[in-house]
Amino acid sequence: MSRGSPRAPLALALACALGLAGRAGADAPAPGVVEWVYDGALQPRWFDFGYAPHGPPGPGPQSLDFSGWGGWILATRSGQWAQLGDLVFSYQADPDFGDFLDVKLDAGNGTAFPPLKVTAERRTPREGWFDVRLPMAELNPEGLPFDRLRFKAIKRVTKAWVKVDRIGFTARAPQAPKPPLPPTSPALAVDCRAKGYAISPWIFGIASSHKLDAPYAALGATAGRWGGNTSSRYNWELGDAWNAGSDWYFKNVDYAGRAGFSWRDELAFNRAQGVKTAVTLPMLGWAAKDAKACGFPVSELGRQGAADGDCGDGLEPDGKTKLDPLPPSRTSVAAGPEWTARWVSAIRSEDRQRGTSSVLMYFLDNEPGLWSDTHRDVHPQPLTYDELLSKTIALGTAVRKAAPEALIAGPAEWGWSGYLYSAADLASGVRLRLDARRHGDVQLLPWYLGQLAAYEKRTGVRVLDVLDVHYYPQAQGVGLGEGGGTDEKTSALRLRSTRSLWDPTYVDESWIAESVQLIPRLQRWSAENLPGLRISIGEYNWGAEGHVSGGLALAEVLGRFAQQEVFSAFYWRSPAPNSPAWHAFRAWRNYDGKGAKVPGWYVPTRMAEGVSLFAARDEASTRLVLVALNLDPHRAAKATIALEGCAALRPARAFVSTGGPEGLQPAPVPALSARGLEQELPPYSITVLELLAGPPPQETHGTAP
Repeated sequence: MSRGSPRAPLALALACALGLAGRAGADAPAPGVVEWVYDGALQPRWFDFGYAPHGPPGPGPQSLDFSGWGGWILATRSGQWAQLGDLVFSYQADPDFGDFLDVKLDAGNGTAFPPLKVTAERRTPREGWFDVRLPMAELNPEGLPFDRLRFKAIKRVTKAWVKVDRIGFTARAPQAPKPPLPPTSPALAVDCRAKGYAISPWIFGIASSHKLDAPYAALGATAGRWGGNTSSRYNWELGDAWNAGSDWYFKNVDYAGRAGFSWRDELAFNRAQGVKTAVTLPMLGWAAKDAKACGFPVSELGRQGAADGDCGDGLEPDGKTKLDPLPPSRTSVAAGPEWTARWVSAIRSEDRQRGTSSVLMYFLDNEPGLWSDTHRDVHPQPLTYDELLSKTIALGTAVRKAAPEALIAGPAEWGWSGYLYSAADLASGVRLRLDARRHGDVQLLPWYLGQLAAYEKRTGVRVLDVLDVHYYPQAQGVGLGEGGGTDEKTSALRLRSTRSLWDPTYVDESWIAESVQLIPRLQRWSAENLPGLRISIGEYNWGAEGHVSGGLALAEVLGRFAQQEVFSAFYWRSPAPNSPAWHAFRAWRNYDGKGAKVPGWYVPTRMAEGVSLFAARDEASTRLVLVALNLDPHRAAKATIALEGCAALRPARAFVSTGGPEGLQPAPVPALSARGLEQELPPYSITVLELLAGPPPQETHGTAP
C-alpha cells in the first residue's frame, strides 16, 4: 500500500509555497513544557507503538496516515507523571478533516481514561498548523497513573498525511499546601514474654545478582537467584546460551547478554561477596543449542506481527493469530533430568574442590504453567497436572541422587491462578476444568503435594523440600519495579495489598476478589499434604520502587516474611541504589550504613491502624531492634511502644527515612518512660530503633591547654 498522499490539500500546498510546512511550521511556543514526548524526533524514555502508517523517517514532524481509523500510540516505561499538567501538541491536516481526532491517556493495566475530541475550541490555528492544549484535569480526572498516549481518528478520512509535532506536558500548577493534620496516638507493644522464633536470613534475597549495581553488603541482600523465564532453556554445558522465549522473539542469546558469562561466573560473583546462590534448573526438556537460532524465523515462516532481524514473534501479521511452531530441534537440544542432574554434580564437585558451599537451593524450573506461552516454540501444549508431577518426580529424584543434601524447591508457579489450576484448565476455561476433574477436582498445588507425599511413602525419596511460588499484587496500578501509580489513591492501595500475604480478613482488591492469605495458605497446604515443607516466595515486587509508598510496601513485606516464618524470598529484580526500595532493605539489613542488621530472633508485637511494628532480638536479649512504619501520608504518629516483659534495655540509636535518596538518617534517641518508648513517626516513614543492655557510654571531655 502506498503511503503517499493522493492529493495535495490547498492549505498544505500554500504552506509549502510559503516554506511553512517543514520543521519551522511546527515551531510554536510551548511555555512551561517539562516533559517532551516528540519534538522533531521521539524523545528519550518514549517509544513508538504504531499503528497508523508512518511517513519516511527523519528529523522533523511525524507524518501519519489516519485513514482507516488509524491511530498512533506513544508509550513510556516510567509512568511516573503525577507532576505533569496539560498536554500540548501541534498538528497539520487537510482542513476537510474537521474534528477527526481524539486523544487519550492509557495504561497497560487496563485503567480507563476519557478520550478528548480535538474540537475547534481546543485548537488554535497558526500558519497552516493547529496548536492544541488539553487539560490534564479532563484527560485524567482521577489522577491515575498512565504510561502511554494515544491519538486516534474518530471518523473516516482520506489518505493524506497528517503531521504531528511538539508533543509535551506542561508542569502541574502548584497547589496550595494543606494545613497539617493533628498526629495520631497509636498504642503499640513489643511482647518479650512470647517465645518468638528465628528469622530466616534467606528472606532477604534478590533475583538478579549479576546485575546488582552496588555490593551486596550495601543493600544487605543474603542470596541471589539465578532464574527467570530464560533459565528454562539454559544450556549449562555451553555455559552462555539460553532462549529468551516470548520475552524476546524466541531467540537463542548469550546468557545475560554477555558472551562467555556462565553459571561459574554467577556462582563466583556471589561467593566473592559471601552470599549463596539459588539456582534454577531446566525441567522443560529442551535447552538452547547455540546463541543465535530463532524459534520463528521470518526467512522460513514469512512476515510476522513483529520481528528482531530474522527472529519473529510467532504471530501472524495481524499480531494475534499464533503460528504453528517448527520442530524444537530448530533452536534446542533435548535436556532430560539426567542431563540437568549432571550440572548439579558439576557444581557440587567444584564446591568440594574449593571447600565451599555455593548453592542455597535448587528450583525445579521457572513458572511451568506458562511454558505454553513463554516457550511455546518447543512446548505449545498447556501443562497438565500429570506433566507437572511427572517432570517434578523425574528431575527431583535425579537431583536427590546427585546431591543428597540439596534443598529442592518448586513448583515456582507464576501466580494465583497457577496455584489453583493447570495451564490446560486455564486454556479451556476454569468452569470446565476438565484436567482438575480428572484428578478428583482438587486444586493443583494441594493435589501435587499429596502425590509427592505418596511417591515419598512408596519409594522413600523426598523430591521437594521447599514449596515455592511467585507472587505479584494484581490490584490495578500497583505496578512492578519502577512502574506503578504514585498518586495517593494508588499508593494507599499498594500498602493495603500487602495484606494479601497474611491477613485472612483481607479480600484482594483485584480480579482475584477473595482472601488470598498467601503464606498461611501455603503453610496449610503443606501441613495437610506434605508436612515439613519450608515456604519460599521465589519472585515478588510491589512496584513504585522509586517512590516512598513502594519503599514502605517493601519494608512491610519483609516484616511480614519475618513474622510469618517464611524460609526464603527473592525480590524481582534488585532495587536501584538509594531508592526508597533500596532503603527498605537497608532498614532490615544495614540500617546504620555500617552493617548493623536487625537481629535474628523475631519478637511478637502489637500494631495499630496505619502503623506497623516489627521487632527482633539477639539470642542473649542484650539487643532489641524495632522497625516502625507510619503508612499515613499526611499525619505523624506520636507512638507509645510498651516493652512488655523485656529485659532492662536503654534506647541507644534511632534512624528515620521519609523516602528521600539520603535514606535512613540518625535521629534523636526516643525517651523511655514508665509506659515505654515515646517515639514520633513522621508521615510516610520508616523508623529503626535500637535498644541495648548496659549503661550508656560515658561522655569524655578534653582538657583545656
